[in-house]
Amino acid sequence: MTQSKVGNGRWLRIMPIAFIMYTFAYIDRNNIGFGFAGMQKDLGFSAAYSGLAGGIFFIGFLVFQVHGGIWARKYGARKVITICLVIWSVFAFLTGTVHNIAELLAVRFILGMVEGIVWPASLILISNWFPQKERARATAYFMLGTPISAIIMSPISGYLLDHTSWRVMFFIEAIPPLAWALLWWFGISDKPSLAKWISKEEKDYIETSLASENSSANVSKNGFLVALKDRNVMVLSFSGFFGIMGLYGLGLWLPTVVKTITHGSNTMVGLISALPWISAMIGSIVISHLSDRTGNHKGFYALICTSGTIFLLVATFAGTIHPYVAIIALICLNLSFAKNAPFWAIPTAVLSRDMLPNSIGIINGIGNLGGFFGPYVFGLLMTFTHSTKAGTTFFSLSLLVSALLILMIRQTVSNPRDTKSPKHATETTL
Repeated sequence: MTQSKVGNGRWLRIMPIAFIMYTFAYIDRNNIGFGFAGMQKDLGFSAAYSGLAGGIFFIGFLVFQVHGGIWARKYGARKVITICLVIWSVFAFLTGTVHNIAELLAVRFILGMVEGIVWPASLILISNWFPQKERARATAYFMLGTPISAIIMSPISGYLLDHTSWRVMFFIEAIPPLAWALLWWFGISDKPSLAKWISKEEKDYIETSLASENSSANVSKNGFLVALKDRNVMVLSFSGFFGIMGLYGLGLWLPTVVKTITHGSNTMVGLISALPWISAMIGSIVISHLSDRTGNHKGFYALICTSGTIFLLVATFAGTIHPYVAIIALICLNLSFAKNAPFWAIPTAVLSRDMLPNSIGIINGIGNLGGFFGPYVFGLLMTFTHSTKAGTTFFSLSLLVSALLILMIRQTVSNPRDTKSPKHATETTL
C-alpha cells in the first residue's frame, strides 16, 4: 500500500500535541531575555550576569541529555515528558520569586536540567512514529514550536512588562505547561502498536517502514563510549555547538538588540522581535520539505548557516545608520532557524537506530553548551564595550564555523529511496 493511502493520523494527532508542548518549553526558556533589563535594575547585576543567567540553563540542560533518550526508550516518552511538564512549570514560576543572582542561577540551572530531558525523549518519540523519509518534516513541524513561541511570547512579554513587572510575566507564562501535561498524558501514545486511534493500514505502514530501515542499518553496540568515539557524532556535536551558540545567543538577546536599534517601548520591542520569528516559521516549513525531497540535509544546513552569517553582519553594521535595513536583515536572518530540521535528520540517517539514544544525548548535550557560552560571551562583550556589535559579530562567525564543520560529515548508508535491497548501498549526500 502506498504512503498516500495509509492515512495521516500520526500527523494529525502526534504532531500538534508535541508541537504545542515544545512551544511552551521555549517560552519558559527564552522569556528571560525580556526580563533582563528589569532584573538587572531590581536585583543589581550587570549584563555579564544576565548572560550567565541566560546561559546556565544549558549547563543544566546537559546533565540528563543521554539519560533523556534512554529513559524514553525504557519508560516511554509519554510518561517521561508528562513528569517534565509538571516540574518545569514549577521552576518557571519560581523564576519570578528570586531575590538575588544566586537564586536566579539555581532556578535556571534546574529548569535546564528538566527541559534537557524533553528534547532527546521527543526525538525518540518522533523516530517511533515517522520513517526516515518523513523525519525531517516531522522534526521541522515539531520545532515550529521555537518560532511560534517567540511570536506569541514577544508581544505578550513586552505588554506585560509595560503594564506589570518581570515577576508577573514569569508567573503568568509558567501556567500553560502545567495544564498541557494532562492533554499530553491522555493524547500521546509511545508507538503505533499502543495507539487505539490509528488505522491498521497506517500502523502497518509505519512498522513495516521502520523494520525495513532497521534491517539495512549498520549494527553498533548501544553504549555511551561507542557513541562518544564515533567521528560523525563528534562532528555533529561541535557543529551544533557553534550553531546554537550563534542563534540561541542572538535569540535570547534579540529584545536588547532591537531596543538598541529602535529605542522603542517594551511593547514595540516585543512586536518587532516577533517579526524575525515569522520568517523562521516559514523557512522551517519550506526547508524541511526541500531537505526531505532532495535528501541533501547537510548541504541545506551549510547554506542556511552561511546566509545567516551574512544577514547578521548586515544587521550589525547597518543598525546605527539604517535601522530599517537592520530590522529587515534580522527578519531574513531568522530563516537560519530552519537549520534545525536538516540538522536533526542527519543523525538518524548516518547512525544506527540502536545507537541513537546515546548519540542524540551527546550531540544535543555538547551542542547545547553553545547555549551557555553564546549568551554569556555576549553579556561579557556588552559589559566591556557598551555595545551589541561585538556580540553579534561573534555570533555571525559562530554560524560560519558551524557550516564548515557540517561539511565534514561522511558516511556510507543505505539510500532510503532504494527499496530493492540493502546491498544497493550508496554514498548518500546528507
